[in-house]
Amino acid sequence: MSEMNIQEILKFLPHRYPFLLVDRVISLELNRSIVAVKNVTINEHFFQGHFPDKAVMPGVLIIEALAQAAGILAYKSMDWSPEKSIFFLGSINEARFKKIVIPGDQLQLTATVLKQRKTVWKFNCEAFVAGESVCMTEITCMEGAVV
Repeated sequence: MSEMNIQEILKFLPHRYPFLLVDRVISLELNRSIVAVKNVTINEHFFQGHFPDKAVMPGVLIIEALAQAAGILAYKSMDWSPEKSIFFLGSINEARFKKIVIPGDQLQLTATVLKQRKTVWKFNCEAFVAGESVCMTEITCMEGAVV
């Protein structure tokens, strides 16, 4: 199990503000699973329009946060570098949203490897707020060369 702070995360994800959606890694077991955190604040750029009078984190960004956490797991497991390869989202299956996510929430992001074949990974992903599931999905990602 290894923790990662934001400086370490920036070494493994090519994303930057305003699209970096992982703030901390709580635990990571190579080739198996990751638990990460996204602190949701009112300063997020998307809250300006989604929605101004009732700020709600878009579901697609919750899934993106889960995919980024899964990407960290794959990058670390394979000793890949974002300078040489990019981890692309391939598919999202059976996505379900159970509760809304609002400013002040802390999203706990989990990804568990279901299958890995060469550069294609399939993950079972779930996001929680205060121990309650807010989103679950199955994500497939693949590594590709930087052009």
